[in-house]
Amino acid sequence: MSTGTVRLAGLIVLALAATSAAEAQARGAPAAPPAKKPAFYTTSLTPDAMRGKQAVIATDRGDIVLQLLGDKAPNHVGHFIETAQKGGYDGTAFHRAVKFGVLQGGDPHSKDPAQKARYGTGGLNLLRAEPNDEKHTRGAVSAVLVPGNPDSAGTQFFICITDQPTLDGRFTVFARVVEGIEIAQAISAEPTDDSGLLTGRIVVAGVTIRDTPPEPFAADADADLAKYKVTLQTSKGDIDLELWPDRAPGHVRQFLTLAAAGVFDGTSVHRVVPGFVIQAGSLDTRATPLRSRQQALVRNQPPEFSETKHERGIVSMARGDAPDSATTSFFICLGPAPSLDGKYTVFARVAGGDAVIDAIAAVARNGEAPVERIDLVAVRITPAP
Repeated sequence: MSTGTVRLAGLIVLALAATSAAEAQARGAPAAPPAKKPAFYTTSLTPDAMRGKQAVIATDRGDIVLQLLGDKAPNHVGHFIETAQKGGYDGTAFHRAVKFGVLQGGDPHSKDPAQKARYGTGGLNLLRAEPNDEKHTRGAVSAVLVPGNPDSAGTQFFICITDQPTLDGRFTVFARVVEGIEIAQAISAEPTDDSGLLTGRIVVAGVTIRDTPPEPFAADADADLAKYKVTLQTSKGDIDLELWPDRAPGHVRQFLTLAAAGVFDGTSVHRVVPGFVIQAGSLDTRATPLRSRQQALVRNQPPEFSETKHERGIVSMARGDAPDSATTSFFICLGPAPSLDGKYTVFARVAGGDAVIDAIAAVARNGEAPVERIDLVAVRITPAP
């Protein structure tokens, strides 16, 4: 299916979410009674009460975590929080999907498998539209609407599995997936019938509202970061690092955060230049893709250049042409490298494992690339001695 087809199908599946009575009768479904004039919901939650909140959607396939955007769509977020806290989503099912396009859920009718003919018609006409500048990019969560009626949102929502720019400005984005988009993607690929309804039953056990958890090491003062030791567990052996937060606190904190999240695990040593450097940590060498939670932690680091010389055992962050383009790739110096001084951020030094470094430096190479794969199996953090 082409990207354009996925986007068009996404529009079609949302249009089917709430059919007219005539359309329902044509499909053999019971006609809904005439709709009463809605009394639109207005949240009683303050902006502070909605700030920094997440929703954890628990399924038997794993958790999908949403970052709620209370400042962008306060009534949608307030209604979602209230519905979740009252158990309104407990026992519902993800009922409609476009493979790798969108995934739809939140219909109260979906609690009852016998009501499948009504899936997509429940919980609507409760919220006015809240236009904002949020785009329907991968992970965006929007409110389902009755076709042609922007003021018809309610409990139903859909998750964008891929970018859906044709939906921008037409549906209210009120949250973003920050963990578990791969789970939503896998559910979107489950079999569907001719109308787009999932043939299997993917149940939501419950939705929990929580404060956004702090990133690892966010509460540590710069000086306290020195109390941690990092061990690079490679397929050639272990290399211990002593961290230097006094010279590059931002890089040390970020390296620890990525290590704790497992971002480096499964990458490899991809560059070996005898007498100069060995380099590792590049995400394009990773054996498996990052999970959404991990990907969210990867960001460019502003430079923290110092007067520290690049000598044997020094550990620095690799980068592109831009000084602030360092992300995950780092290198260990095999000897003096004065050409790097003041141009790359030094954040650690080797405190153990010289023999392992020498073994890696001695491997056969094709140019600068090792012929054999040298895995960075894991990066472990322990209290410094």
